Amino acid sequence: MPIPASGAEPKAWLALDLVPGLGGEGIRKLLARFGAPSEILRQSATVLGEFVSPAVARGIAAQTSPEKLDACLNWLAADSNHLLTLADDDYPRQLLEIADPPPLLYLKGRRELLRQPGFAVVGSRNATPSGLQNAEAFARSLSEAGFTIISGMALGIDAAAHRGGLAAKGASIAVVGTGLDLVYPARNKALAHDLAENGLIISEFALGTPALAQNFPRRNRIISGLSRGVLVVEAALASGSLITARQAGEQGREVFAIPGSIHSPFSKGCHQLIKQGAKLVEDANDILVELHWGTAAPSAVAQTEREEIESDPLLSAMGYDPVPVDVLLQRVKLPADQLISRLTELELDGVIATMPGGKYQRLR
Repeated sequence: MPIPASGAEPKAWLALDLVPGLGGEGIRKLLARFGAPSEILRQSATVLGEFVSPAVARGIAAQTSPEKLDACLNWLAADSNHLLTLADDDYPRQLLEIADPPPLLYLKGRRELLRQPGFAVVGSRNATPSGLQNAEAFARSLSEAGFTIISGMALGIDAAAHRGGLAAKGASIAVVGTGLDLVYPARNKALAHDLAENGLIISEFALGTPALAQNFPRRNRIISGLSRGVLVVEAALASGSLITARQAGEQGREVFAIPGSIHSPFSKGCHQLIKQGAKLVEDANDILVELHWGTAAPSAVAQTEREEIESDPLLSAMGYDPVPVDVLLQRVKLPADQLISRLTELELDGVIATMPGGKYQRLR
């Protein structure tokens, strides 16, 4: 249950969060004993040493430097910036169900999105064009159905999922692994701005926390914890997305995966999840039905596109695996210049994409 709010001023919460080495587990342990951050800060190092290490106890008793606290309070003064703690009535109930709920979260954007049903879409940073298109399309359909799309603002599948979520009514939440005064990766600066304006960015890490490798797997439990389910779009066997999927299963969330080519390394992780019991999905309705959420509206445009594509002999010859030009030459019996011209047209239309090694792949 949330800690009583009495005495739990933002300044006291921030002071605890800035203590080196204390962490969420230490804060929760002290809250359970003393009831509020302000009470913890009143204790001596000797008393605190019964619950945390002597070095951490001394750090709490010494109090955080005024400069650091003032910097955090100045950041909170902006209208779009918020601090969410276990003392707040709108702390997400679903996060209280996980094994390691963050005692406080820094928020930037639309705080009210945390009250909406969430669904996570995650996958490879080095995604294929087809994977990016699938992530954005699934996220948009689920957002249109009323889910807020949750992901980690990484390059690749995460970014595509956020774009899809923001394009419909459910919007999107990014759970990041740095302080919210930083944008990582820098290439997602425009996306971060869009999320701050129209969605929400959250972090359990204090302002100024840089991009440390160990923090990204840790934030994944929040991505899954906020969600009704998790969809893995593309993932290699060593992908961090599999960590999110595993944590989702441990938290009692539904896990879904999109299958792919047996030859693609980006499908191996999804196939492994399906073997382990994740639900195979081919469209957003597979997810909505499993979650008893109704069905997505059919798209007349998508149906027309499918009919046009299926009538194209070159696309039929390509199949759905990446294929080199010399193989296509054998399949379609066209002169090389005509084949290259047609491939260029299809790529400009967004129907196919160039892959590494001079191969081509259908996108839809």
